[in-house]
Amino acid sequence: MTTERTHDDASQHVPTAGGRLRKIGWGVLALFLAAFAVFESVKYGLPTTAATLAFFALPDLARLAGVRPPGPLYHVVHRVWIPLAVVVGYSFGPIVWPPLFTAGLGWLTRIAVERAFGRGLAQGG
Repeated sequence: MTTERTHDDASQHVPTAGGRLRKIGWGVLALFLAAFAVFESVKYGLPTTAATLAFFALPDLARLAGVRPPGPLYHVVHRVWIPLAVVVGYSFGPIVWPPLFTAGLGWLTRIAVERAFGRGLAQGG
């Protein structure tokens, strides 16, 4: 009797304490970012709300456009660094256009939600 480990078995494993803490951290970050995005959307109106929602849905829009894991475009829309750079760059840069900031918040919120639920980047195909 061989006890081979299948892909399904690997996806059903119980997360370690570090994995649980990481998911909790992503969840807390997701809640903070969502609250901040709502605050900014209420403060600046419809264009910021539209930008937040559009970029929150960006991974789904990319999937509808045919982007599948583990391709490079899939990885681009699931990386933290790009929306983080948008948010930080807007905060310290000379551009004053609130929809850009809330777009970054929406995108970052979506990534944080996915990571909190354990859906990170696809590693292979």
